[in-house]
Amino acid sequence: MTPESPAGPDPRTTVVVITHDRRPELTRTLRLLRELPERPAVIVTDNASEDGTAQAVARDFPEVLLLRPGKNLGAVGRNLAVRHVRTPYVAFCDDDTWWEPGSLRVAADRLDALPRLAAVTARIVVEPEGRDDPVVAELRDSPLTGPDWLPGPAIGSFLAAATVMRVAAFREAGGFHPGIWLGGEEELLATDLMRSGWWLAYLPEAVIHHAASEVRDSTARRTTGLRNTLWFTWLRRPAVPALKRTLHLLATVPRDAASLRAFAQALQGLPWVLRQRRPVPRDIEDRLAALGEAQRRGTARRYVG
Repeated sequence: MTPESPAGPDPRTTVVVITHDRRPELTRTLRLLRELPERPAVIVTDNASEDGTAQAVARDFPEVLLLRPGKNLGAVGRNLAVRHVRTPYVAFCDDDTWWEPGSLRVAADRLDALPRLAAVTARIVVEPEGRDDPVVAELRDSPLTGPDWLPGPAIGSFLAAATVMRVAAFREAGGFHPGIWLGGEEELLATDLMRSGWWLAYLPEAVIHHAASEVRDSTARRTTGLRNTLWFTWLRRPAVPALKRTLHLLATVPRDAASLRAFAQALQGLPWVLRQRRPVPRDIEDRLAALGEAQRRGTARRYVG
């Protein structure tokens, strides 16, 4: 716990978790959330698990609000959960991540003090090694500049598994886009928040732990991630940057079946993407371009697997 964060419940934040067929990971996360000194309310959206996840939550964690939409909503499961949130802030958490004691209080303190701050993303510690996730370097060394009042570096996107967000900002921006489903879904929401004048920041004083699930399909995640990057690019980037980004991806991604599926799916979805296309203004495009250049130099995001 941080020195400025006294023990005791804190009613300002609700934790939202989406899950699918990861009962062991989820129950570990819920046990750790239950032990937090802030005693946050917790909402779980079970995305049509078939491994007894919902039954285990209902039996062992009766204090948790369990939502069962009956199908896999992907990231939109978070939208469903936020409809039930009655606190000013929502802490997103995956079934294989958990918040460090005191971190939710620190994040809420910063959001209380800074009304144009939409979200803070925590430092991510990889378990069991206890080392910083590679993406932390990107957050810490963000190329963006922001107002002096930001509590940490200005960032242009966030990680939903490690972010505390102002509920009013989330709802104003419309939440996660249903067309994206899952995989890099944060980029579109972050861009729409910036477009509306909100700021996002990295907050190293807040910490979240991540023990990556062993049941994840890295190849499928790469396919959807690349597809969604292409869709985001054509939904929000001006024509010339969008074309350059597309050509760069064509030239640099692995030449394999997963990449081929990603481009085929992206092309198949192009009609709805073009119908909903809304390019950002120049100032936001400048931020996106700076972020793209920094990501190309970094090691945290690669379309491999």
